[in-house]
Amino acid sequence: MQILVTGATGNLGSAVIETLLKNIPSQNIYALVREEEKILEIKAKGINVFQGDYDNVYDLESAMANVDTVLLISAGDQGDRMQQHRNVIDTAKKSGVKNIAYTSRAMRNRETLAHQLMEEHFLTEDYIKASGLNYTIFRNTLYMDVLPIFVGKQVFEKGIFQPAGDGKVAFALRKEMGEAMANVMSNEACENKTYKFTNNEAYSFYDIAKALTTLSGKEVKYHPVDISTFQERMRPTGIPEPMLQKVVEFNTDIKNGQEEEITHDLENKLGRKPITLKEGLKTLFGL
Repeated sequence: MQILVTGATGNLGSAVIETLLKNIPSQNIYALVREEEKILEIKAKGINVFQGDYDNVYDLESAMANVDTVLLISAGDQGDRMQQHRNVIDTAKKSGVKNIAYTSRAMRNRETLAHQLMEEHFLTEDYIKASGLNYTIFRNTLYMDVLPIFVGKQVFEKGIFQPAGDGKVAFALRKEMGEAMANVMSNEACENKTYKFTNNEAYSFYDIAKALTTLSGKEVKYHPVDISTFQERMRPTGIPEPMLQKVVEFNTDIKNGQEEEITHDLENKLGRKPITLKEGLKTLFGL
């Protein structure tokens, strides 16, 4: 099996490659990277490296010339994400790639999403299924790694202010999801399956506040504010309005239960229980 990992130098791509190197020979791993300065570092691991991005079809063709499986790590939202995804999928089909995997999102109901960028994940899934390629869809839960950003640098002094109500998220570490994805790709046939990688428990911001209180010895309170109050608190920080809107939409989906679904797919593919919220926060906050 020859596997191409796109977005190979990002946090998720790096986690996937780290485990692939343990599972299969390095010469069977291909990486697509944007930054020229990262090429030598990856080549030193014995990996086949190609510079390029999702907008350049010629780069994609070069990277896919000798592979049978492509992992499409979802693009950021700075460009035309759907066109970028279509470029990768179309090029894979044209190049004779047999299998494609995609990093989607574990949302409960695509019909009631507040965060419309999440709908692009489902549209990409639809496009993959219509392509005729064998596929594996990895629907990943919200990264536990983003919690320090969500709750802010002054969380131990001011507490947590989010418009998420009592909503819960089955937060899991990005590194563990990357590990599980690599295990699936290197050990299983690509048979049109969808995995939902979540933790074994869903957590509210009340749970996060309680865990941070226990770990730090400082009382942290969660204040479930309404959207307008949240926006008023955030605007003086200088956060760009589009980013603020995205944060509001994330929280709205959390409040509406979009992120609370639990499966044991992650545990099964890791071969162990995922790191719990408390264990993860201890590492993420250096407590």
